[in-house]
Amino acid sequence: QVQLVESGGGLVQAGGSLRLSCAASGRTFSTYAMGWFRQAPGKEREFVGGISRSGGSTYYTDSVKGRFTISRDNAKNTVYLQMNSLKPEDTAVYYCAANRGTDYQHGWRYDYWGQGTQVTVSS
Repeated sequence: QVQLVESGGGLVQAGGSLRLSCAASGRTFSTYAMGWFRQAPGKEREFVGGISRSGGSTYYTDSVKGRFTISRDNAKNTVYLQMNSLKPEDTAVYYCAANRGTDYQHGWRYDYWGQGTQVTVSS
């Protein structure tokens, strides 16, 4: 069992930055690939990005490439989402999730989810 707790959300003006953190419980964090997803009001949950177990590979949806960066610290059981140049359309609840496999993009492939943290970008 893995428990995930996100933090770092908040209100920011367009063009600003936020860093989300996702702290995982347990000793097996490094055996999971990690992903970030988001869900805006009235919209389906969408893949934001993912990171491999070692942190050596990252994947992003096109709309955040060049603005968002995912990293992880396996010693701290934490994965991060650095968000720069934020836009109002980035407003959503952001979730981290843990995945035993290698399919990053599909939410149904993930085994554990955090409770989410709200990110609001004002124009």
